[in-house]
Amino acid sequence: MPAISVVMPVFNVESYLAQAIRSVLEQSFTDFELLIVDDGSTDASLSIAKGFNDPRIKLIHQNNRGLAGARNTGIRNARGRLIAFIDSDDQWAVDKLARHVAHLDANPEVGVSYCQSGFIDEAGRPLGLVQRPKLAGVDPADILTRNPIGNGSAPVVRRAVLDEIAFPSPRPGVTEDCFFDENFRQSEDIECWLRIALLTSWRFAGIARVLTLYRVNSGGLSANLETQFESWVRVIDKARVYAPEFIAEFGRLALAYQLRYLARRAVRMRDGEKALSLVGKALKADASILWREPRRTLVTMAAAFLLAGLPRCTFDRLESQAMRGFRFRPITVRATNTKAGAL
Repeated sequence: MPAISVVMPVFNVESYLAQAIRSVLEQSFTDFELLIVDDGSTDASLSIAKGFNDPRIKLIHQNNRGLAGARNTGIRNARGRLIAFIDSDDQWAVDKLARHVAHLDANPEVGVSYCQSGFIDEAGRPLGLVQRPKLAGVDPADILTRNPIGNGSAPVVRRAVLDEIAFPSPRPGVTEDCFFDENFRQSEDIECWLRIALLTSWRFAGIARVLTLYRVNSGGLSANLETQFESWVRVIDKARVYAPEFIAEFGRLALAYQLRYLARRAVRMRDGEKALSLVGKALKADASILWREPRRTLVTMAAAFLLAGLPRCTFDRLESQAMRGFRFRPITVRATNTKAGAL
């Protein structure tokens, strides 16, 4: 019986899959199984996964059900007491699992352990950005407004936590437990974390190290800003049913942060008009983000204004100069793409 079950959903990621799989197989902590859930891929992803000869790999194929459906399938087939998630276009540092095991063993009240994440581009090059979320004293309001977990490749969760929030599949004629809500094709992760935070007594806590490399992929699910926002609103609507007072208290602030986040994504996608519009909507939703997080809010505003008003080449040059001013702690990732080796 492995200590950890690693769940990797796969859908048409032939360009990145081998790197993701290697980053799991080369972990310093070796007592794990890797459940690769092929979610109806139509490219070479399935063939690439089959090319790895490692007894710890279990390959599962299913018709396309989305990220939530693939994760649910992986969890149902998992044997470990801990469940780790990695998206198939991301990578891990070699000591990620070892550090999460130690973190959870030392903190029995923590149900969800996560880490800092470094950002890489489609070619695996560091973007000079590191996600440094709140790591301790996390409460439900933090989950709703700031989502410190950040991305789907950061968390390691106790199986007991997932069992506590399990619910029957809504699909007609299907008798199986679900953990992530398959009605969501986006925002399924924050919906799950919010249920854990509001409906259980388990705590969230993070590790102050960059252990995940998150790929910013223009073709990924999060690239469509409007669809992403609509999905997030549905999460709020669902939570309002079982926690109306909580949403009434923190919903506007959460909306402001979400709109600001989308504005930053619009800047990354070089859509200045969209970024400006989203920044304005964020401030209208709750202007307190200006003094709650003045630096991030003002930087987002400035980037949106500059992007909308400057030639693209000038903005790119200014952004590049600004990024060179940051320094980040290096991490090691054993992968064929050595450009993703340090941040």
